[in-house]
Amino acid sequence: MTSLFSATSHRAPGSGVTLEDDVAALLKRAQARTKKSLKQLVNEALRHALTTDGPRAAEQHTPYQTSVHHAGRCLVGSLECVADALSIAEGEDFK
Repeated sequence: MTSLFSATSHRAPGSGVTLEDDVAALLKRAQARTKKSLKQLVNEALRHALTTDGPRAAEQHTPYQTSVHHAGRCLVGSLECVADALSIAEGEDFK
């Protein structure tokens, strides 16, 4: 874990943020790519995450549904024993 402490005008006592290593690595790569400060990148990412409908939009989706297809009776009798089902379907050479 990587600790991120930044002096801001809105900092409450003890408001340091601890980042997981993968997030810290992503921020370092973004810093190198964009030449922006760590503070600016974190603020932009938080602002974007908190103002988009990301999590809320997922809740509004209709659940995925599949239609039922009745295939009829099982042609190999019982499927409780896979070895028996394979021997019926492929002969005794399935092993």
